[in-house]
Amino acid sequence: MVRFAFAALIYLLMGVMVVLPPVMVLAMALSHGMGAALATFADPDALSAIRLTIIMTVLTVGVNTIFGVMAAWTLSHFRFPGRNLLIVLIELPLSVSPVVGGLVWLLVFGTQGWWGTALERWGHPIMFAPPGILLATIFVTFPYVTRTLMPMLAHNGHTAEEAAVMLGASLWQVLWHVTLPGARLALVSGVLLTTARAMGEFGAVSVVSGHIPGLTETMPLHIETLYNGYQTVAAFTMAALLVLMAAIVVAVRTFLERGQNRTEKTA
Repeated sequence: MVRFAFAALIYLLMGVMVVLPPVMVLAMALSHGMGAALATFADPDALSAIRLTIIMTVLTVGVNTIFGVMAAWTLSHFRFPGRNLLIVLIELPLSVSPVVGGLVWLLVFGTQGWWGTALERWGHPIMFAPPGILLATIFVTFPYVTRTLMPMLAHNGHTAEEAAVMLGASLWQVLWHVTLPGARLALVSGVLLTTARAMGEFGAVSVVSGHIPGLTETMPLHIETLYNGYQTVAAFTMAALLVLMAAIVVAVRTFLERGQNRTEKTA
């Protein structure tokens, strides 16, 4: 009875906190019919927001994957002065409010910042433009690949890598053919977490984007604009699309983890 009560309580909490919100979002999106919901995507600003979100997510995932792998490999293989400080700095975006991160970028690259005036004079503004959105998104999602990959690299040890080096393999050959294949599930998990986080980022992007419809509005920002403009159906339709994109990412991650677990049990 105790186990049943705890299980029922957990299911109840999960239903209220996790399942109910997406269901309500979908219900509100379809409250005036499928036609009204699909009409949302006829708006050029909505299409621009979707396109910008996808572009920023792809670029963010690419940058954070490369540097995340480099950071995880370095931290798991070497001991050096300042290593713990570097780990703290990598994890800092998880603790600091995204709005604070956006304000820092605004301080550095804004018109009143250190380099903002010079960049605008040269015709390369960072703030209130896509580059600023990219910087803010990279900042808030940087830790995921590193922190997901580090424990797996430490667990696998260095024996196979040392053997590859003894056989004449270069650093990149060791990384590509030995290190990453042994930690591919952790790497994919970190990449998918970065993807989901990048798609839904609001706080830091809101500070640096300027909320310019059709130019610097990502999907979360466009949802806020629609909702504040009393376009409820359009706002919830965009929110439903964002939920669907995030659900696909989570489903892929779960599928890969289950496949890896079945492979390990078979082996």
